[in-house]
Amino acid sequence: MRQELAVKRLYELDSKGSYVFLHRDLAKIFHEDSQRSLNDSLARLVKNGLLERVARGVYVYGLSRNKNSSKTIELIAIALRRGQYNYVSLESALSYYGVISQIPVDRLTLMTTGVKGIYKTDYGVIEFTHTKRSVSDILSQVINTDRPLRVASKAAALRDLKRVGRNTQLIDMEAIVDD
Repeated sequence: MRQELAVKRLYELDSKGSYVFLHRDLAKIFHEDSQRSLNDSLARLVKNGLLERVARGVYVYGLSRNKNSSKTIELIAIALRRGQYNYVSLESALSYYGVISQIPVDRLTLMTTGVKGIYKTDYGVIEFTHTKRSVSDILSQVINTDRPLRVASKAAALRDLKRVGRNTQLIDMEAIVDD
């Protein structure tokens, strides 16, 4: 693929709010390329800074006007566990509610129906913790916000924190019962 064509297509997608891509997304965007040609082109685009490889098979459009948003790390998380139910929980959710005294600035803690894992990216660390909760239980315990991912309710985030055996000493119990 020509670099000019890549810039044009990625710019158009970015203007619509899409700037985080899986390898398979890029294969559809540049459908005229063979697999080998696509891989060579992606390596060249990464080298030239037009794409950032943030995790295996996950790319961010390097010239995106949106990429410095706090939403980028959540969009990367969605890409990493596409097809699974994921929601902000544990320390990240409790910090969102002002319930813990230390805010995890560079870490996003998530519960997922997918596999657990930790990913270190230039946008922060993404930590997935597996949950066996049913989809209906998950959906009844999360809220929609202006964020890309749903956020656990205070009670659900505290329950998740206890369930996975995390440290609860930083929790302001008065803030938990203030509701």
